[in-house]
Amino acid sequence: MHHSLKEVQQLTGHTDQVWCVAWSPSGSLLASCGGDKTIRIWGKEDKSWVCKSLLTDAHTRTIRALSWSPCGQYLAAASFDATTSIWSRKSGEFECLATLEGHENEVKCVGWACTGNLLATCARDKSVWIWEVTADEEFECASVLSTHTQDVKCVKWHPACELLASCSYDDTIRLYHEASDDWESCAMLKGHSSTVWSVDFNKDGHRIVSAGADASLKIWQDYEPGNPEGIATPDNLPVWKCVCTIGGHHERPIYSVNWCSLSGMIATASGDDSLCVYQEISTEDARNAPKFEIAVRQKAAHLEDINCVSWNPVQKGLLASCSDDGNIKIWQLQKE
Repeated sequence: MHHSLKEVQQLTGHTDQVWCVAWSPSGSLLASCGGDKTIRIWGKEDKSWVCKSLLTDAHTRTIRALSWSPCGQYLAAASFDATTSIWSRKSGEFECLATLEGHENEVKCVGWACTGNLLATCARDKSVWIWEVTADEEFECASVLSTHTQDVKCVKWHPACELLASCSYDDTIRLYHEASDDWESCAMLKGHSSTVWSVDFNKDGHRIVSAGADASLKIWQDYEPGNPEGIATPDNLPVWKCVCTIGGHHERPIYSVNWCSLSGMIATASGDDSLCVYQEISTEDARNAPKFEIAVRQKAAHLEDINCVSWNPVQKGLLASCSDDGNIKIWQLQKE
C-alpha cells in the first residue's frame, strides 16, 4: 500500500532551530521548543494552526525537549541550562510551576509516566533521574541512575506500566524498573553500531523501536517468563530481543522515531532532511520475525536536519515535524 505525505501547514515563529514538537493527549494542542529558549503552544482556529501561547523566561539556554502529562494539564521542558521546567495550565493560562535542578549540564529529554506520578529526565552528565510528583504538585528526586557511560539522549516510558527506557551516545538502550525501594536497570539492549538517538514503545508496550546514528531502526520484542518460544528469562524478568532491523532509507543519522498508537505506523526524522513512514506487513511469524516496509519517503521535507517527528494521538495520520530550519510542518498521511 503506497502512501503520501501532504503538507497541511508550515508553522513559523521560532527564531532558531526547533528541537521538539509534542502533541497534547487530546491532540488539540501542539507544543514546540528550540534554540530561541521559548516554548510555543499551537492550536487550531478555523482550519489553520496558530500560536496560542508563547512561554518565555524559564530557561537561559536552548530548550531541547517537551513532554505533556497524561492528563494534559502539565507540560515539562528540558533545557541545556541543566534544568527542567514544569508548566501548569490549570488556571487556563500556562504558568511555570516548578524548576527541577540537579543535573550537572544539558538536560536532553524529559518524559511523564502513564500514571502521571513520575517524571524522568536525562542529560549529558550520563545520568537518568526519576522524579516523584506529590499530591501538592511538588517534585522530588526518587532515583539517580548512572548506568550509561555517555550522554543520554532520550527517555521514554512504557504506555501502561512504570517501565522506563533510555538511550545513549554509548550505543545502548537501558530499561529500568522499581525494585524493592529503589529504581534499577533491568535490561541493556545492544545492537546499534553508534549513538542511539531515540526510542519509542508500540501501543501495547511489548515492542520498542530504536533509531540510531547508524541510520537504522531496530525493533525489540519482549519475552515474558514462560514464553512459548522457550527463551530463557533470568531473574524471572522479561527479556528483550532484536527481532528486526530496518535500514537503507535514510542517508544520515535518524534523530527521532515515533510509533503511532492509532495505525501502528512508525515515523522517522533524519539529518538527511527527510521523513520516512514504515508499516508492518503480515508475515507467518509476525511476533518473532516481523517485517516492515517503507510507506513514504518524503525527501527534502525541510531545508535542514529534521530533529523531531510526532504523530497526533487522536487524528489518524496527522504528523508534526520540526527542523534546524526554524520551521514546524504539519502533514497528513494519505493512501495513494
